[in-house]
Amino acid sequence: MKNVSVGDLEIAYVETGLADGPPVVLLHGFPYDVHAYDTVAEILVASGYRCIVPYLRGGGPTRFLSENARRSGEQAALGADLLALLNALSIETAVLGGYDWGGRAACIVSALWPERVRGLVSCGAGCNIQNITQAGNPAPPDEEARLWYQYYFHSDRGRAALEKNRRSVCEFIWKIWSPTWAFDGQTFDRTAASFDNPDFVEVVIHSYKHRFGGVPGDPALVGIESQLAEQPDIMVPTIVLLGADDGVTPPAPVDYDERHFKAAYERRIVHGAGHNLPQEAPKLSHQLFSNCRENLKTRDVIGLNIASPDCGIGHREHLRLLYWSDPPHPARHARRQPVRQQRPVRAEPGPHCSPYPRWVAINHWISLKPLQFPVPYQRTYSQPHIWRCAAAIPE
Repeated sequence: MKNVSVGDLEIAYVETGLADGPPVVLLHGFPYDVHAYDTVAEILVASGYRCIVPYLRGGGPTRFLSENARRSGEQAALGADLLALLNALSIETAVLGGYDWGGRAACIVSALWPERVRGLVSCGAGCNIQNITQAGNPAPPDEEARLWYQYYFHSDRGRAALEKNRRSVCEFIWKIWSPTWAFDGQTFDRTAASFDNPDFVEVVIHSYKHRFGGVPGDPALVGIESQLAEQPDIMVPTIVLLGADDGVTPPAPVDYDERHFKAAYERRIVHGAGHNLPQEAPKLSHQLFSNCRENLKTRDVIGLNIASPDCGIGHREHLRLLYWSDPPHPARHARRQPVRQQRPVRAEPGPHCSPYPRWVAINHWISLKPLQFPVPYQRTYSQPHIWRCAAAIPE
């Protein structure tokens, strides 16, 4: 067990594997903890990966460092915690994986800071970013029934249940969310110890109230929440893994989330598994993390500074070497479909070569291996006049 301080939070995490191995960050959900990834991490480490599994705020040994710190459970806090953890551990890029709350954190970092993410494995939901501005719109009755616990936690009665009977409440949730998972008492008790965190109830209650607009969020996170309110797309390679027997978010017959993923994307449904996928199907989860990493092994995310010739590529001659669209108008960009391009396209000098003050990622994947020109080393630029081009594909 290790700890790292980030702002008002001391994050406890389990780290296994070689220090110089490819980093994978695994994030648990509610009401679970790091033990959800025990088997997955063990298999990944045996394959040479460096695995980092943090306890989310309000769980296990993770602690707030100040009595005055807001015990926020809002989605922006989860994303900010993950980004801060990457920074504190000096991890420039990592494969991210998670489900439930942890999947939301992984999706948020992938959407807002894609240069930090080599690949995403999102379990239990596809694009797991809450649309809080639309939270007042009713869902179909069967879906509303599955969300009973959220409305329960809005009441004083629900809060009292978490304070006095949190283990029985959480064990019941385990059973109905994963009806085909025959976990034993020892498995549950190992995780249930994390619910004794002194801030568990406060963070959980805030999370389920905030997502419906019932309580204000942390003022320090308003900027992130504002970006999430725009429902940003995810521009990194993604595999979505859904349990066919998930009792809270069963897979829809139609993939409504696919439109939010603008890079390589795959959706799989796992039969015989429920909501807690990493713990119920650890071997498959390991395989998907490995596949995600292998597809990126010899390819990289490249920052091209079109105002500087030192990137190794002529900024006018080869700006469109990786097939590219003109600077997008937001409305047009929302309608644009991914393009599959298997060979480089000759540069087309023109207005698109002018610096444009925003980040944009290409919508398709192209192999870097056959390209015969100097490829710049991996680097992320911070100037506003940069095109950020992503490149990766299975050949």
